[in-house]
Amino acid sequence: MALEKYREKRKFSKTLEPRGDDSPSPRGERDGGEGEKDKLHFVVQEHHARNLHYDLRLEMGGVLKSWAVPKGVPEKPDEKRLAIMVEDHPLEYGNFEGTIPEGEYGAGTVKIWDRGTYEMAEATEKAYKFILRGKRLKGQYVLFNFKNDKNWLLFKTKKST
Repeated sequence: MALEKYREKRKFSKTLEPRGDDSPSPRGERDGGEGEKDKLHFVVQEHHARNLHYDLRLEMGGVLKSWAVPKGVPEKPDEKRLAIMVEDHPLEYGNFEGTIPEGEYGAGTVKIWDRGTYEMAEATEKAYKFILRGKRLKGQYVLFNFKNDKNWLLFKTKKST
């Protein structure tokens, strides 16, 4: 189950974070048309936890694939940032803003920093190349897994979209 790790880390009787639906979503699995509902979505959440960081979440396969980005998502070409892959989150998490209680996993305030749609230009086991169309973030980005572990490199390319 894609959300098993996510659910194991949370006590839903204490946090307002969404639990997520048990049925896989077909979003992102179909060809998609010109309508907004058929586009893939992303969100960047500013997370004031033990250390301030930003969470980049890309809708893929019915979940939000997620990376913690300690220094924030780069806004200029060729700025490189460490992005640490974390557990998948439910699609509903893309709308989550609030405070995770003290003593709970990820305790702190979460707010949406940017959101929008994206287009996957290329996807392999080691890299994702995608085009963000958000309010703040626009352009082509690359996530590259350089060590075959949870550490990825995130950067914006110079290519215009």
